[in-house]
Amino acid sequence: MSQIQNELQVTKIEAEDNDDQIDLSDISAVDYPLLCIFWVLAFVVFLQFFTRYVLNNSLGWTEEIARFLLIAVCFTGSVMAARKNSHIAVEFLYRYVPRPLRRVSQFVIDVIMIAFYAGMTFLTVQLAGRTTQLMVSIEVPKSAVYYYVAICFAGMTLFALLNTVKHIRQGTSRLIDPDDHGDLKGAD
Repeated sequence: MSQIQNELQVTKIEAEDNDDQIDLSDISAVDYPLLCIFWVLAFVVFLQFFTRYVLNNSLGWTEEIARFLLIAVCFTGSVMAARKNSHIAVEFLYRYVPRPLRRVSQFVIDVIMIAFYAGMTFLTVQLAGRTTQLMVSIEVPKSAVYYYVAICFAGMTLFALLNTVKHIRQGTSRLIDPDDHGDLKGAD
């Protein structure tokens, strides 16, 4: 075998060894509703596909329910991302800014996130209160979806508050000290 083939073989063996080490320690009880909603969404989409293309008689409610379940997956996943503090951030400039300025920037970002999530919670509660329509295919008020989104924004607000307190107490975060948090794969 050539040198390249030997290196590829070694890389393949190392990759297979790394696959055995799956770490689920960051899974919380808050994450289980996301898993449940995702599997209900998968079932509804499969049911829609099966009835439309196999039975040639589509169920009318599956498309609308799948749309609202996708919204629920999105916002429930955002709660999980807020809990892990893993929403996207531009980290490039932080490497060239002095550490005290990074701490101030982290605090400002945390306050902006809290204000945004709290403001969106307030707005979605108002929107849900003003919505009186029912879903088209089933007789469930659309406001239920908006209230769920409001609950998710409230959860994001809570986790943003907890992360802010953690950043203040510890004096560090993924943005303040990116080299110290490299092993966390984008979350602190």
